Amino acid sequence: MDRKATAIWKGGLTDGSGTLDTQSGALKNLPYNFKARFEDESGKAGTNPEELLAAAHAGCFAMALSHILAENGTPAQKLDATAAVTVKPATGGGFEITKSALTLVGTVPNISDADFRKLANQAKEGCPLSKALGAIEVTLDAKLA
Repeated sequence: MDRKATAIWKGGLTDGSGTLDTQSGALKNLPYNFKARFEDESGKAGTNPEELLAAAHAGCFAMALSHILAENGTPAQKLDATAAVTVKPATGGGFEITKSALTLVGTVPNISDADFRKLANQAKEGCPLSKALGAIEVTLDAKLA
């Protein structure tokens, strides 16, 4: 199975802008630019590739954990997963992604905290996005609601 996204960029790095489109149509002409990526710490100026990576990682992890919990006989009522992707200036110039920090609050009846954390870590290690991010640090802070 392949999934596609298209980026159109016009202009230079700092004065240009672009749009993103996804095969599903979930993103259509979504604008992005340098300010949204590197200057606006509030995240309100628009999206950027790191934010989209964080969304993909959180979603993949939550789905993987949902499956693992159901197979364990302890299906989740709710999994609130957040991924925070860190981008920093790279040695020698440019930028690099250094970390994806997963934070999870789960509402899962009939499971111990220790078992929940064990299964959450299993999902962190096994989700396809975590595997794809093998070149960076991936952390997990998981707790029950």
